[in-house]
Amino acid sequence: MTAATDHTSAERTRDLLTGVLLGDDFRREHGFWQRLIRTEPFRRPGRGSTEEERRALAYERLRHLNDSLDGDAPPTGPRALAALHEWLGPVDPALTTVAGIHYNLFLGSLVDHDGEHRRDLSDFLRLRRVGTFLCTEVAHGNDAVAVETTAEYDRERDGFVLSTPHAGAQKFMPNTSPCGGPKSGLVAARLLVDGHEHGVFLFLVPLTDEVRTLPGVRVRLLPTRTGSPVDHCLTSFDRVFVDRTALLDGEHGRIGEDGEFSSAVANRRRRFLTSIGRVTSGKISMTACAVGCARAALAVAVRYGGHRLISGPRGSDRVPVIAHRSHHGPLASAMATVFAMSLLHRRALDRWEEEGPGEETERLVAVAKGWVTWEARAVIVESRERCGAQALLEHNGMSELLTGIEGAITAEGDNLAIHAKAAAEMLFATAPAGPDPLPAPFPGPDAFDDPGFLGRLLVRLEAIWFDRARARMRLVPHGDPLARWNAASGPALRGVEAHAQRQAAEAYARAVAALPEGPARERLGALQRLFALERIARASGDLLAAGLLAADQVDGLPDRLEELTAEIAPHLPELAESFALPPEVLADWPIARPDYVDAYDDPEAPWRPDADREPSSEER
Repeated sequence: MTAATDHTSAERTRDLLTGVLLGDDFRREHGFWQRLIRTEPFRRPGRGSTEEERRALAYERLRHLNDSLDGDAPPTGPRALAALHEWLGPVDPALTTVAGIHYNLFLGSLVDHDGEHRRDLSDFLRLRRVGTFLCTEVAHGNDAVAVETTAEYDRERDGFVLSTPHAGAQKFMPNTSPCGGPKSGLVAARLLVDGHEHGVFLFLVPLTDEVRTLPGVRVRLLPTRTGSPVDHCLTSFDRVFVDRTALLDGEHGRIGEDGEFSSAVANRRRRFLTSIGRVTSGKISMTACAVGCARAALAVAVRYGGHRLISGPRGSDRVPVIAHRSHHGPLASAMATVFAMSLLHRRALDRWEEEGPGEETERLVAVAKGWVTWEARAVIVESRERCGAQALLEHNGMSELLTGIEGAITAEGDNLAIHAKAAAEMLFATAPAGPDPLPAPFPGPDAFDDPGFLGRLLVRLEAIWFDRARARMRLVPHGDPLARWNAASGPALRGVEAHAQRQAAEAYARAVAALPEGPARERLGALQRLFALERIARASGDLLAAGLLAADQVDGLPDRLEELTAEIAPHLPELAESFALPPEVLADWPIARPDYVDAYDDPEAPWRPDADREPSSEER
């Protein structure tokens, strides 16, 4: 085989694996964003130095992004929003935050509720006004249905008066300062008509002009959040009037020409969930952002591990640090997890696009968001540690990725809260979906080479945890629902984690089966088995006790994991290349470059022949 043939084969393997991560049509779906982050406005050297400059930079980049659309539709659909977050997240978390809020929560909500009013959206499409979203309050986060900002219908003026009744009702963390230019917001508020409350709806409210807040709107900057700065604020309203078109109405509720409220949805909670339906797209976006950030961190760690040379076993030898099992072992594990995260993200995204709102689909999106963002944090922490002290420096990107992922874990519903909701729903399901359970341990030493066997073990592991939760709940007498939930919640939450792992494993199996015979399928198959076996190893005692693993199989797990790690380790660089990160982006992180030492060179040091310095006394 010639060198040219080898190169062609390597490119095909890389492209096939990129298709696994990004979808078969990845050039069309992701190409715009890949090209965008290569351009000068998005390069890291352009970052400002002060917090104020860096906050302003996010909005400058948002305008560059919007101008680059060049007449194309704004990214308000779930697939376009996911791609936006997947590529912008690793480059600039602050930009990703303001872009996601503007295009998804703000503009997307306006598009979804563009009913009889037919609003002129040109100011927001051309970014003459930036959109933001004001739902969470100081005292109401995951229970946003209980927000206390009010919007009272004024019959005489045919509009609404927005008021903040107390400190706990201040809107918490929207980007509402004048930074970035004039802004309008969608404000979640309780609709009051003649003293009767009809639930929480969204209202379109102008907030600022180019330099200050508008009358009745009070905005105060919150203390800087760790990481990439955004103008997070406390926002309150002192009898701010908006006309009737401000209400984002629809079948879930509207004010008629006679000033009377009507709704086709009787339940107030459902009205609220209809109003903030864009939060589900937000969950998908947070998952995409986490996937992109984890891939970037891992790619940097793999590259740095190959560039960083240390003393070899004989002392005089120099070997890359990634040659050591203690170094490449955690990175191989992270690689298997990153592919699983990517596959679960795409499974949830595809399901949402195909099926739309529905209990099972929304639950999958929520479970994926929680599991993927938590796993992303673990991958980024591991990648940071593998790069040592240099990865703590901001210019190497890792610290910003780590603080950015903390925001994704909390945004669009705290992970624990949305997993608890999923756990409560699944707890009362008759049985988990999936393949038939195993009747007995799989015989023979080759059991762990059978992906079908591994997948069925993960199905049973999910069932084990929910069975335990139900058993614990039965120990508590009826009549105390909180005590019953407290008894069941621990194992039920473990069941949700197992459900996410099972979904990821099923997506892995389909992806492997879809690849042609060859190196790409071999690489992905090894990652698939490593991912499943690591989860099975952590629960081997439970599976042994359930009669689903034999003692000799449990005893052989460590050796099989070692064999898989050794199989994957030599291919870590090509697997990282399949992430398709533009070289210009990687070059902006010094430790990702072979010449990373040059980033720390001293132009005036004595080792520089061109240094302009005074000779020492000895030299004189």
